[in-house]
Amino acid sequence: MTADDSFGRLDDDDYPAYTMGRAAEILGTTPSFLRAIGQARLITPLRSEGGHRRYSRYQLRIAARARELVDQGTPIEAACRIVILEDQLEEAQRLNEEHRAGAEPRPMSDA
Repeated sequence: MTADDSFGRLDDDDYPAYTMGRAAEILGTTPSFLRAIGQARLITPLRSEGGHRRYSRYQLRIAARARELVDQGTPIEAACRIVILEDQLEEAQRLNEEHRAGAEPRPMSDA
C-alpha cells in the first residue's frame, strides 16, 4: 500500500488508523481500558505487522460509549454487553427499515 492509498483510507470508518496510545488519548482513558474492553470482546483491534493494536474510528465510537457507561458507574463487563446490545438493536432497526422501504404495497384485487 502506498502513502497515497493510506491517506485515501483515512475516510474509511473501519480503517485501523489509530495506535493504542493515540486511541487512549482521544478517548481520555488509559491503554488498560482499551485492553479491558478488548478482553470483554467489545472490540477487536487489528494488529500491525509488529503486533501492535490498531483501532478504527468505528471502534473508537464504540469504546467511547462504553467509557460513558463506565464513568456513570456501570461495571465494565456490563457496559460492554450494553453497547453490544445497543449496536445489535441499531443494526436490526436499520435492516427492518430497509425491508419496509423495499416492500411495496400489494394492489387490491377486484373480487
